[in-house]
Amino acid sequence: MRKIGFEHESPRGTCRECARFATGRAAGADRINHHDTSQPEPAEHRRFRAYLSALEQVTDAGESGLVSEVLDDPDRTMAESAVTRHLDRRATDLHHGPAYESWAVSMAQVVIDHPFLARRLQEWTLFRAITLSQSWTTDALLGSSDWLQLKAATAANTDAIELLADHGRTKRIRRLSRTNPNVKTQARSSKTPAPGMQG
Repeated sequence: MRKIGFEHESPRGTCRECARFATGRAAGADRINHHDTSQPEPAEHRRFRAYLSALEQVTDAGESGLVSEVLDDPDRTMAESAVTRHLDRRATDLHHGPAYESWAVSMAQVVIDHPFLARRLQEWTLFRAITLSQSWTTDALLGSSDWLQLKAATAANTDAIELLADHGRTKRIRRLSRTNPNVKTQARSSKTPAPGMQG
């Protein structure tokens, strides 16, 4: 099982308390002793680690129930951060195969009241379509988050890469697209969309 850190991603950005805790650990025990009983570890950090551990071990049958239970935590930011990591890990493993579709439907029902998680799942589905050369639209990709555009910029779909090389939201996205070895020529800004890519 991989070691779990204390700094976690969330819809509102990095948890400041977690970042401060992680920085203190990196600085060394001579500066701050975070194991001192006078400075107890925040309860949400312990729950975060426990959730990640449980989500890594959960069976397919129990996954929806456990994700729902995590999202019932009173610390919404921490809970969504743990579930984001879980969705990313599972989607990474599943998106190339047919099992992804039923899994995504199941997870979509669980996260429907959590806009950040729902969008993350939708973007994984879009990334899957791009990766597998299925139908996708330019509007969907150009309207997606920086997170998805960065993933697509380093993927192997030439049409997506060339679209982002010209129209990616940030300079980093455009640069990564233009230096992607899958780009055949310069970015195409006026060519007819290829099969699978809709305007």
